Amino acid sequence: MQIISKVVNYIKASKSELKKVVWPTKKTTRNHTLLVIGISLAVAAFLGIVDYILTLGFQLVIS
Repeated sequence: MQIISKVVNYIKASKSELKKVVWPTKKTTRNHTLLVIGISLAVAAFLGIVDYILTLGFQLVIS
């Protein structure tokens, strides 16, 4: 029985804490999502360019 009361207390405490959370607005969530996507694409492009340049350099050294 003790474990059941611990679980119930945990759920009650979790519910209480979730009521204190300040959830972001849709606009904030959209802006942050677009920012993450933009940064990810920029990093991917940068790494792709660096990879291409290094590949060309190694091909020149090897041949």
